[in-house]
Amino acid sequence: MATQQKMKITGMTCAACANRIEKGLKKIPGVSDANVNFALETATVSYDDSKTDVSELEAKISSLGYGTVKETVELKLTGMTCAACANRIEKGLNKLPGVSKATVNFALETAHVEYSPSEVQTKDMIQKVEKIGYKAQLKEAAGNDSDHRQKEIKKQTRKFIVSGLLSLPLLWAMVSHFSFTSFIWLPDIFMNPWFQLVLATPVQFIIGGHFYVGAYKALRNKSANMDVLVALGTSAAYFYSLYLTFANIGQESHHQVELYYETSAVLITLIILGKLFEARAKGRSSEAIKKLMGLQAKTALVVRNGEEVQVPIEEVVTGDVLIVKPGEKIPVDGEVVEGTSAVDESMLTGESIPIEKRIGDAVIGATINKNGRLMVKATKVGKDTALAQIIQVVEEAQGSKAPIQRVADQISGVFVPIVVGIAVVTFLIWYFAVAPGEFASALEKAIAVLVIACPCALGLATPTSIMAGSGRAAEWGVLFKGGEHLESTHQINTVVLDKTGTITNGKPVLTDVRVADGINESHFLTMVGAAEKNSEHPLAEAIVEGVKEKGITMPDTEDFEAIPGYGIRAVVEKKELLVGTRKLMAKHGIDVAAIESKMAELEESGKTAMLVAIDGQYAGLVAVADTVKDTSQEAIRRLKELGLEVIMITGDNQRTAGAIGQEVGVDRVLAEVLPEGKAEEVKKLQAEGKKVAMVGDGINDAPALATADIGMAIGTGTDVAMEAADVTLMRGDLTSIADAIFMSRKTMRNIKQNLFWALAYNVIGIPIAALGFLAPWLAGAAMALSSVSVVLNALRLQRVKR
Repeated sequence: MATQQKMKITGMTCAACANRIEKGLKKIPGVSDANVNFALETATVSYDDSKTDVSELEAKISSLGYGTVKETVELKLTGMTCAACANRIEKGLNKLPGVSKATVNFALETAHVEYSPSEVQTKDMIQKVEKIGYKAQLKEAAGNDSDHRQKEIKKQTRKFIVSGLLSLPLLWAMVSHFSFTSFIWLPDIFMNPWFQLVLATPVQFIIGGHFYVGAYKALRNKSANMDVLVALGTSAAYFYSLYLTFANIGQESHHQVELYYETSAVLITLIILGKLFEARAKGRSSEAIKKLMGLQAKTALVVRNGEEVQVPIEEVVTGDVLIVKPGEKIPVDGEVVEGTSAVDESMLTGESIPIEKRIGDAVIGATINKNGRLMVKATKVGKDTALAQIIQVVEEAQGSKAPIQRVADQISGVFVPIVVGIAVVTFLIWYFAVAPGEFASALEKAIAVLVIACPCALGLATPTSIMAGSGRAAEWGVLFKGGEHLESTHQINTVVLDKTGTITNGKPVLTDVRVADGINESHFLTMVGAAEKNSEHPLAEAIVEGVKEKGITMPDTEDFEAIPGYGIRAVVEKKELLVGTRKLMAKHGIDVAAIESKMAELEESGKTAMLVAIDGQYAGLVAVADTVKDTSQEAIRRLKELGLEVIMITGDNQRTAGAIGQEVGVDRVLAEVLPEGKAEEVKKLQAEGKKVAMVGDGINDAPALATADIGMAIGTGTDVAMEAADVTLMRGDLTSIADAIFMSRKTMRNIKQNLFWALAYNVIGIPIAALGFLAPWLAGAAMALSSVSVVLNALRLQRVKR
């Protein structure tokens, strides 16, 4: 049976590598076709599965010295309580044969796994996670993440209310113990040990039961996490109090015994409260995804069998013709087949000015039709639409792990055992040295150490900032393909800009018309437009378009000849026209010396001038130029304000390139660079010690985008360029480059703040607790506050202004 397999290939460094792999695959028996794309790093193989299988294809690629990653899966995880849990799951998944890379995001509670389906299946990954002690399911099967988050919030709310009600009398009794609070009325029953036992037991084993389960699973897997610390601390307080309760049976004044039931109960209540705040904050940090999903139209008005039918968006298929009325959302990506209107694309590109759309223009799903009735032919639906692709990119970026996260992972991996050791040492020092024989006092100090050190904040520090930062960037039309790119972008000090389509509009337009004395300009343009109408050259198209825009009608030509390297010859209205270079005029003996200075002036300003002769006499000239985008100059000025060196790279001649560079204010111009030489120029800059961001929009920019430290593709460009890039700029102008670098810097500063405070809580808090200046219940409150403060700090990124 014929099968087609798409593979992700790693290790290719040039087009020759792709060629080599392609030839190798075609030699395998049963393979009918193989196509390897170097820019996309993919191989598409057609083969007969009765003669070969995926493992043989992989083995062949491996034998050639390259690697393959064909599939990715997103798993929804439950049961994690801190960064150590995420670390343990990640290590377990990475040990599975066939898994090339697994990344676990504690904040999003997801695992992103790249794997080879010939060696491992999704069910194997789920079983591995369950064996470690947690639960996993496919993200698609898990349903709406918002629903899951709401259920978690409701669950934590119920637990907190029950735990709070049971702990309140215990807290009341504890507070009234102090000399300065002796005036507070205290019912005698609140001091009864058996009454306290009845209140504390359900909090310890029902409300806090999951801490024991988590601790058991962690210890069974020879590791430790937050559950271990909480279970140790609260159990020590509870069971010591239980011992004292039974030891004092028969004595008259039970309430005089110093018990610690309130310590365990209040600690569990505070930790549950911290988890509740954390769940609410996590929900807010994924707000960008919710906003993007909310942009989707729910229904579409489709023309079927000559009738207008309202159908759910899921039922729209490629080729359907949709009617979009003024004020409505365009349901899917498509092409205008009837009507004209202005379309507001700001929700996807950040561009505030509506874009005029005419017949033949492409439109994007979820954008808003402002004023005219449009008929749109659907070209991309479902997961293929631009909005769906954006949502996928943002989700992947938010779920990915930035390199700086490794710091937190390494710390959390050894943190809990070290803290347990510190707590033991604290107990021993207090019991044998500071307050000899005072078991209760030593135990209290050890519990405080265990509780203050829970590493929740450390696990949240990086992913919450990545989520908030990448989400905010997406609202500005900047898509980072992963956390590592969001981090790396802040290091950029040099920006290389491709000229055509990046600095300029990428489409030449008619800019100047100069006619000789006695020649009527309108008639002149009629003749020139008619002659150029027969040419397929881009400059000819620009002239014809310019003539049309002036409302001039062009007659048909009676004769036409293209002269490569010179220009054209045509007969219009029985007059012979020559349009082209100086060489063309010289060849036909036409004197243009008088216009030479004007022509040189136009060329020095970056324009291409073409001379025109009618019936052997000079008649005038027309000039065409690829005009600079309105926003380019301001965008480059902003890049310089950020302290960046700006370089323009182009295949144009030095004079034209210099004129454009001077106009927009770039620092340095690399002219006459062939398409294949762009990547080499980027390497030269890197060799100078520069961190280079390459910005381009064409297929010929893809190698340079892949070579640069950060590749940025203009979103209006080609799919290949966007696939090769690390960052996609949805707007068609350069202002997004500064936005991307600015957002990266803000996010990295936020991550460092989070890591600092997460570690500071522990570095400052543990010694204070060990010295006896921090009661266990205050330690619990501080631990909960540390997690919440880190998440709230990350959420500030959602309000960052440009």
